[in-house]
Amino acid sequence: MNKPRPVRKLAELTAEFMADAFKKQGFASTELVTRWHDIVGADIAAHAEPVKLQWQRQVEGEPPEPATLVLRVEGPVVVEIQHQAAVVLERINRFFGWQAVGRIAFRQAPLSRPKVKAAPPKIDAAEAARVESSLTAIADDDLRAALGRLGAAVKGR
Repeated sequence: MNKPRPVRKLAELTAEFMADAFKKQGFASTELVTRWHDIVGADIAAHAEPVKLQWQRQVEGEPPEPATLVLRVEGPVVVEIQHQAAVVLERINRFFGWQAVGRIAFRQAPLSRPKVKAAPPKIDAAEAARVESSLTAIADDDLRAALGRLGAAVKGR
């Protein structure tokens, strides 16, 4: 008899292969990318995103050098973000708790934003009322109105 598998969160399932992909870009952990908005704030995150961390080769006996963060910045906003570079560095290093990043390199390119879904079509109120009036067998007024809107939306497609 087969035992049911324990339910695992999607984050647990993807963590292993995502960590490998992030390591190839120099990110020791995924948090700089996944929590970018929280780390640098909405005003900067809206126009810039981390691409990779470039680490210098470590010399034996010497402390590790801070990394260079490569940021993808869209359009002319790069000048604004350059002026805020010290703030970005301070926020990132405060997040990590040590001076992980020492400088920022900018790459001017469009951001890789997820595609925005189109807004649902408007429901014709007259059609919704007509469908609702045909649902006389349903006693609950709220349910009848909701089904009327649903019917109008289906007919509208």
